[in-house]
Amino acid sequence: MIEVVTIGETMVAFIPNSNTYLRYVNSFGKVTAGAESNVSVGLSKLGHTSGWISKLGDDEFGEFILRELRGEGVDTSRVLRTNLAPTGIMFKQLSSDKESSVFYYRKGSAASLLCPEDLDEEYIKQARILLISGITPALSNSCKETVLRAIEIARANKVLVCFDPNIRRKLWNEDAARMTLLPILSLSDIVLLGDDEANILLGETDQEKIVEALRKLNVRWIAVKKGKEGAYVADSENEFSIPIFPMKVVDTIGAGDAFNAGFISGLLENRPVEECGKMASIMGAFAVSSPGDVEGLPNRKTFDRVASNIKETQR
Repeated sequence: MIEVVTIGETMVAFIPNSNTYLRYVNSFGKVTAGAESNVSVGLSKLGHTSGWISKLGDDEFGEFILRELRGEGVDTSRVLRTNLAPTGIMFKQLSSDKESSVFYYRKGSAASLLCPEDLDEEYIKQARILLISGITPALSNSCKETVLRAIEIARANKVLVCFDPNIRRKLWNEDAARMTLLPILSLSDIVLLGDDEANILLGETDQEKIVEALRKLNVRWIAVKKGKEGAYVADSENEFSIPIFPMKVVDTIGAGDAFNAGFISGLLENRPVEECGKMASIMGAFAVSSPGDVEGLPNRKTFDRVASNIKETQR
């Protein structure tokens, strides 16, 4: 059984070899980058089974993504290939103040061709959690319909729906995002969102009011991600503030996805929501410790050692 099924686009991300404007960069490394597959990798590293649904171009970049995700233990058996569109790519621009910029080349990509007919209903039905983000519905109308159909399948089969709005302003404006994503909140069992996204979707900035608003929509588990200020997590009865886990910051992109992996891992292990939040905080801290989205994530042995505050003896 695949415990968590995710749906979304993964691109090849080119990471510059120096912290400066791209016009001055001479060489790049390449890694995978995709919110949903990032969570899948994080879950796999923590010992859980995860599967990723998507569509890739029939090209070398598609081959690279499949190789990388399979190598991380993610099930890619439901990933489709097409020669009608290319695999999306992106470039990161790093600066000396550790702030990253992202440039997408994904319009008309293979993943934007996803449609409801591409879904394997049985594959979704056997999962414990379906993870979706607000990125996928922004890619195309067919992607939006695919996400809604996946939610429909999950809810009909008592599969928990986990939603991260993950609003990308380079893909659509706030009004369009609100119109599409707000209804999905009420279809979700788990909502993991940034405080800025809560302001866009709910008109709330106070963490307690955000939780109250989501509880009224029957959301059962909630995490409000607040960046350097940590997080605020809740279930139907309890609420907790979660401090950040200290770690040297190299690149902040991917921290939210790693946070999600830690939180979901805690839920899969039937842990209290406060402990889920602490697991999420640790994973988010590991993510910012390296330039790639998932390259800095720990395996379970390392995670447990850090969570238990045990220093590993080097011999």
